[in-house]
Amino acid sequence: MREYDPKEIEAKWQEYWVKNKIHEATDDVHKPKYYSLVEFPYPSGEGLHVGHPRPYIGMDVVSRKRRMEGYNVLYPMGFDAFGLPAENYAIKTGIHPSIITKENIQKFKKQIESLGLSFDWSREVNTSDPAYYKWTQWLFLKFLEHDLAYKAKMTINWCPKDKIGLANEEVIDGKCERCGTVVEKREKEQWMLAITKYADRLDKDLDLVDFSERVKTQQRNWIGRSTGLVFTSPVKDTNLSIETFSAHFEAFCADTFVVIAPDHPLLSKLLEGIQNKEDILEAASKMLQARMLQGHDEVKEVEGIFTGRYTVDPVGNGELPIWIANYALADYGTGIVKCSAHDERDFAFAKKYDLYLKPVMFPEDPGLKERVKNLEVCYTDMKKGILSFPKEFEGRKAGDARQEIIDYCVAHNLARPEIKFKLRDWVFSRQRYWGEPIPVIHCEKCGMVAVPESDLPVLLPEVEKYEPTDTGESPLANISEWVNTTCPKCGGPGKRETDTMPNWAGSSWYFLRYTDPHNDAEFASRAALDHWTPVDWYNGGMEHTTLHLLYSRFWHKFFFDIGLVPTSEPYARRTSHGFILAENGEKMSKSRGNVVNPNSIVERYGADTLRLYEMFMGPFEQAISWSEGALIGPRRFIERVWKLSDKVGDREMTASEADREIERNRTIKKVSTDIETLGFNTAVSALMMYANSLEKKEFVFKTEFETLLKLLAPFVPHVSEELWAKAGNTDPISLASWPEFDEDKLHTELTTLALQINGKTRSTFEVSFGALEEEIREIALALPETKKWLNGAIPKKVIVVVGKIVNLVV
Repeated sequence: MREYDPKEIEAKWQEYWVKNKIHEATDDVHKPKYYSLVEFPYPSGEGLHVGHPRPYIGMDVVSRKRRMEGYNVLYPMGFDAFGLPAENYAIKTGIHPSIITKENIQKFKKQIESLGLSFDWSREVNTSDPAYYKWTQWLFLKFLEHDLAYKAKMTINWCPKDKIGLANEEVIDGKCERCGTVVEKREKEQWMLAITKYADRLDKDLDLVDFSERVKTQQRNWIGRSTGLVFTSPVKDTNLSIETFSAHFEAFCADTFVVIAPDHPLLSKLLEGIQNKEDILEAASKMLQARMLQGHDEVKEVEGIFTGRYTVDPVGNGELPIWIANYALADYGTGIVKCSAHDERDFAFAKKYDLYLKPVMFPEDPGLKERVKNLEVCYTDMKKGILSFPKEFEGRKAGDARQEIIDYCVAHNLARPEIKFKLRDWVFSRQRYWGEPIPVIHCEKCGMVAVPESDLPVLLPEVEKYEPTDTGESPLANISEWVNTTCPKCGGPGKRETDTMPNWAGSSWYFLRYTDPHNDAEFASRAALDHWTPVDWYNGGMEHTTLHLLYSRFWHKFFFDIGLVPTSEPYARRTSHGFILAENGEKMSKSRGNVVNPNSIVERYGADTLRLYEMFMGPFEQAISWSEGALIGPRRFIERVWKLSDKVGDREMTASEADREIERNRTIKKVSTDIETLGFNTAVSALMMYANSLEKKEFVFKTEFETLLKLLAPFVPHVSEELWAKAGNTDPISLASWPEFDEDKLHTELTTLALQINGKTRSTFEVSFGALEEEIREIALALPETKKWLNGAIPKKVIVVVGKIVNLVV
């Protein structure tokens, strides 16, 4: 055969797939459906770097395998096109965001298409397209109609550089997640979505879905569900009462002081009549600013100031001093907490300010118990700790008595049980131009009025200046001819809402639009939604777990409640991938000058080589550094497969060659299983070992070579198609059947191998007859005899002779 030429082959097959609509999903209800999804990108001006395709290729492998398994596969792609970068570019250049967005999308598409990804481009969506955001606005009005969207004056996170309000999820370590500027607090009226009304279901329903554990854990931590007790107590010398929430109440008799958040709304009233009130409030403000620099709920060192007030504890702990503490959060629980010797931050705070502590819970170890009594250490084990008070629970383990303590406090009118969440309502408005206009009109007579459906979409007007104002108003507020309109209810004068939606709005439902992207009458037909949803497998970044993933689950649950979608959860399975880092281990970014453009890799090595390398370079869920030198291996492997076709023949297999069927079936099972568990790197390794084995044979059976090509096809589709066609097949390999393994030919009989260290036999061990080289290596390295003889040394080389020996060179 001629030399392997990826440029010619890849262009040829990409054109063939498009012309024959190989990757387009149909609404054929007679075939089983499979909906695979990756997060759609924001079309930035920089285009893709080599880290972006990793999840696309991973899910492309899954999607191509599913098509070969007989599924009607929907694997769509689009663009999350609203956002700050395009607007900031418009501010700098005067070019309208829609123009630069369109140019960037074309650049992205060209890059994506060059990789041979099997996206169904006939269903492409663009969140900044009025035909799309018409339905984003329509869905927002559903939230408004059901009292889940509201406007409230509140203290918000404010980025002084971007001049924009931020949700808590968009503040990382006290800084704007986009630009890194230190965030301030400002009072502003904002649109909110009442996600907290769904907090309990968002937490509990994680049990119903197949999400990776780290995704579930991160979501649960952010939702922050806590079952606790609320204690009510009067404030001495005032008419005030306060409520304190405790999630760890087992040692409630140990409480000796109370802390209140520095930004608690009750604080000013609590300080009425206190001589140094203004000094205290100033100190509280400084605490708050310092905490913002460290992160929303992170403090490096506890800090506080005494309010001069005391609460009378209903439990009988006497008068407890009320302190302002930097670690108390106004938006968690009640923002006021009773404190004891059994919380590490409380303990440190009391030690710092010389406050009284009274431990009532102790470990079983006598030595440690004495140290707890002497306040040398803080003991916090609310499960195994032994209670000494109250007398009703003396000698009991705190964890065992938890429910009885709740019952006791309720029966004695000391407290009431309550479930609290860390999750706050979602700040949903932005004071920027490049976003979906919120479809509301303000009328002096009628109040807030929804824009009628017949008037949607509310289009963004043309403007001369895109800069947000220092007062926090949107640039839209300066366009009087757009702002001033007619009230749809009374016909009188009205003013349009000038805030726009956050960039999360369009991405909270885009996966639904893919099912019916050209529907002008509704956001998606019920028939399409019934057929395609839920998404069967969704892969995305861990950085979106508490933003997009949480928001889209919330939207979907609401849609389910009002009958718009057929399922309460949008995604049956969710997995995540690791970043591809620069060669020096840093994150790739234009500012660091370490970005690797996939175009140059495709030009030099071919798309199949890039695809194979990104799947082989390491575990899919872990971050890994890019290494251009490592591309040589995958490229040479493809060339070896190309040359292997010269050995292929079509004679009958003899009885003495039957063991080759064992290896073929084992490879099918290994690759099939590994793809389903994100083990793309080990699947590729198994394919390389199988190809190596075939190379050593004088003759390769057609069934062996075709099996190799079918298993390779999801990873390197272009060269697989070419070799498949050269082998005389008229239909593309993309539509061929995925190979199935025969359990009877996996061969479970055992064979004995010698274990050698530096060429000397030290032991023997058994493996399944026909075991692959990788399996044998793993078994050999895990043997007790291996560990004994190596004595901590790391082998420089592991030589495996299948069916005979394993030699460890140290």
